[in-house]
Amino acid sequence: MEYKISASVMCSDLLNLEKDIQLLDKAGIEYLHWDIMDGNFVPNYSMNQDFMKAAREITDLKFDVHLMIERPGRYIDKFAKAGADLIVVHEESTRHLHRVIQQIKKYNLEAGVALNPATSIKNIEYIVDDLDLILIMTVNPGFAGQKLVPSTLKKIESAKKMVEDNKPEIDIQVDGNVSFSNLHKMHSRGANVFVAGSSSIFKKDLEILEGIKKMRDILG
Repeated sequence: MEYKISASVMCSDLLNLEKDIQLLDKAGIEYLHWDIMDGNFVPNYSMNQDFMKAAREITDLKFDVHLMIERPGRYIDKFAKAGADLIVVHEESTRHLHRVIQQIKKYNLEAGVALNPATSIKNIEYIVDDLDLILIMTVNPGFAGQKLVPSTLKKIESAKKMVEDNKPEIDIQVDGNVSFSNLHKMHSRGANVFVAGSSSIFKKDLEILEGIKKMRDILG
């Protein structure tokens, strides 16, 4: 399966976001990754649908929206209308995961489920056929710049096996310390969508286009 790059807006230069988006467009990446945090599900706040609406006016890049919020079903319509192409919710954030996935599908959007490092891949066994993407969090969500949780590499392998046994076209995304040194480890275990942030394309000592080229060189 071909790999895809999803650039983390949270890690960009927010004072010069339009310039960064233009560079990302030029590089031909597949997604802009929006980390939406409510201060409850994770101990941090980040972004909202109005921010997305403003960015949608300057780019046709697909919006990959990662909802790190409690009871995400309350907000699916808002993010769908703000320009989302893919909405990912956490398995841990709702009691009625199937219902929320169907809410996303109602807008003809792609739907994904994210799993925290301590959450078993088995928790989505009975909903995997309804998904377009599985997001393996390789750090605990909420903050950029964390170290990789090593056990999540094994979880990527488990997710890959689940996908192959059920619905091979499902993407496997990784988010958290997707660095140049970790890329090959993640890719070789089955990940094909990489959330690029402060560990790669938004490094202070590296230009965005150089960072993306380096990622592509590593991924082959």
